[in-house]
Amino acid sequence: MAPIPKNIIITGAGGFIGPLLAARLLNDPGYRVILTDLADPVVPEGIKYPQNVTTLKGDICDPTFVSSLLAAAAPLSAIFIFHGIMSAGSEANWDLSLRVNVNSVRDLLVALKNTYPGVRVIYSSSQAVYGQPLPAGKVTDDVMPTPEGTYGAHKLLTEIFINDMHRRGFIDAFSLRFPTVSVRPGRPTNAASSFLSGMIREPMKGEECVVPLKDRSFRSFLCSPDSLQENLIRVLNMDSSKLPKHIRHINMPGISVSIQELLDALAKYGGENKLKYIKEETDPDLERIIRSWAPEIDTTTPLKLGLIKDESADSLVKQYIDSLKS
Repeated sequence: MAPIPKNIIITGAGGFIGPLLAARLLNDPGYRVILTDLADPVVPEGIKYPQNVTTLKGDICDPTFVSSLLAAAAPLSAIFIFHGIMSAGSEANWDLSLRVNVNSVRDLLVALKNTYPGVRVIYSSSQAVYGQPLPAGKVTDDVMPTPEGTYGAHKLLTEIFINDMHRRGFIDAFSLRFPTVSVRPGRPTNAASSFLSGMIREPMKGEECVVPLKDRSFRSFLCSPDSLQENLIRVLNMDSSKLPKHIRHINMPGISVSIQELLDALAKYGGENKLKYIKEETDPDLERIIRSWAPEIDTTTPLKLGLIKDESADSLVKQYIDSLKS
């Protein structure tokens, strides 16, 4: 007799990372995946086990909906908490960020404590928890988070809440501080970092992308969709004891990439003619946010934990452009 599939919830499944992870899980008969979002969740195409996916559209801020979601996933093995308001959206609407990025996650975690005590929780935090003053070199595990934006502040609030819940044994949690994922397919988002995908994605469609600063030496910490997908699976199966009970965050691996390096890779793999679609216009609000972020994070700890990282700006861009040909 085949083993019973493990039930996995993915919130925020109408976005990009949820379907990316779901595609991997639904090619394995060992998982049943419950996708949920305020909009209709996206079911990945071409999966081997479409019978193992359930979609639930609803408001994660509504306690009644949360109860029905948790009931639909019984018995729950793990939950990936991906829903949220992005960085620029959080800065524009503090109350909405508080409601979605803090209150809804807190209430969901308490519901999990009461319904599935000890369940594996994987929370999508962000490297936006770091702000000035930053060290001259890489941000190491010893650097204190000092967020300079609402998004990073609200992520850090939730990390601390998760640390205490894990320490008390209420949940079995990891908080993953994501780099910027590039190159994301699909539409632009309201993230301040959206241009870091758009400057490759839009020119490949013959469309203009606005880069919100005039500094091609500016560096960002990026990872590819493929490496993130693999690392999410590795964290799902990670031994909980690899981190201290009261410190549950992992700085997910990435690479430090400049705007110029991305432009060079676009020209190399997409063609020099694609550069004409790049428009550089200073946006003071967006530039303030992205310059507050760490340009490079030390990856020693996540690599010791068994996670992987990308090789170069070339590899990020080539991965995306090759995907357009398949």
